[in-house]
Amino acid sequence: MNTDSVVFLSCFLPVTVLLHRLIPGRKFRSTLLLVASLLFYSFGGLTGLAILLISAVMNYLFAKLIAKNRGGKILPTLAVVANLALLIAYKYLNFFVQDVLGFQTKLSLIAPLGISFFTFKSISYLVDIYRKKTNPGSFWQFLLYLSFFPQVMAGPITRFEEFCNTLEQPDTGFDTFAQGLRRFVIGLSKKLLLAATLGAAADHVFGGETLSTALAWVGAVSYLLQIYFDFSGYSDMAIGLGLAFGLTAPENFRYPYIAPSVGDFWRRWHISLSSWFRDYLYIPLGGNRKGKCRTMLNKVIVFTLCGIWHGSAWTFLVWGLWHGLFTALESLLPTKKWVGRIPGRIVGHIYTLLVVMLGFVMFRAQSVEQGLQIICAMFTGTPAIPSATVLLHRIFTGEYVFALLSGAVLCLPLIPSANARLKRLAEPLSWIFCAFLFVLCLLKLASGGFAPFIYAQF
Repeated sequence: MNTDSVVFLSCFLPVTVLLHRLIPGRKFRSTLLLVASLLFYSFGGLTGLAILLISAVMNYLFAKLIAKNRGGKILPTLAVVANLALLIAYKYLNFFVQDVLGFQTKLSLIAPLGISFFTFKSISYLVDIYRKKTNPGSFWQFLLYLSFFPQVMAGPITRFEEFCNTLEQPDTGFDTFAQGLRRFVIGLSKKLLLAATLGAAADHVFGGETLSTALAWVGAVSYLLQIYFDFSGYSDMAIGLGLAFGLTAPENFRYPYIAPSVGDFWRRWHISLSSWFRDYLYIPLGGNRKGKCRTMLNKVIVFTLCGIWHGSAWTFLVWGLWHGLFTALESLLPTKKWVGRIPGRIVGHIYTLLVVMLGFVMFRAQSVEQGLQIICAMFTGTPAIPSATVLLHRIFTGEYVFALLSGAVLCLPLIPSANARLKRLAEPLSWIFCAFLFVLCLLKLASGGFAPFIYAQF
């Protein structure tokens, strides 16, 4: 069950929201959210639920031991290794045995939903306890922290202390509830009305056997917009659902496609993951405190591991190295002075979009070879054969053109500016607009427009 499925929207969510509004008392509401979260996760398979519960018990026991023996490093190290071993076993064992060692095996471990996300949550929880930034809390708090259904599949990656603070003092007022519902509908619309349409076009290009320069650019631009609206849409839905239950979560996107550098792009894209790598890997490696060469190396290491975290394929490794290379090179350049002026900022925007787009081509490609073929086709003027022309006509429907133009506009921070200027009208207009969007989403679902979230696979 996904948060954009018919079952979730028509049954699971209304029942959970209604019970949450009717049940009195913070503890009873927290218990309801825990039961609902475990039920939600169980739809992905009872085996996955068992692994999540085993992970929760293991990490809570580690947390209690670390809290009693704060001075030693052996327990925290062992705890982190145990979490990484679980992640590696389910996500990378098959890849390592078959693609790296070259052995054919029938061994096939199916990774539980969101294992990368709840593993990173567990590691931050344990490290923060070791650093004396938080306490273990109760087991039920920790289990809800790991399994909270709006965030369990693709984040945002909240910190345990932040989650507990909002859990202890939830804002259950109507204004917060309404704000959460509007945010959820906006995220749902991003996913179903924009990302799904753009994704269909990208699938034609990356899944087809014909290629031309025009098709390559269509595929690259479509996926660039698809992954943004798919993942920022999920984040909006997760944040909105949290607000509907009185719980806040950190923002995960801040208009990344207006970034004037790759480094700034990562301060705006998947912010909770970027800050996780910064706090628990980049800074412990030395950050930027040990000279420029070490800073460059640290950035390459961090982004290489970030690429590997996304999936067990060579394409993700190349994507991570690609971003690591450019962020490392930017460490040598006076980027702040360069983008401080309008000409430099314009050049920076173009450069960043190009780097990010080419990286996403490799991210989406089925193999490194296909990624290189599409990138070469984008810049070498591959002629359009008749089958490529037919495919272009099939892609350029009215719905696709609308999604493409709307996506290009909505990547810019225009809506916050409009809200600021229309303060009095913003509230009633937002309700009308969201109701309209929700009807369109239901129509899209009724027509068979469902597609899983991109980041659910991680």
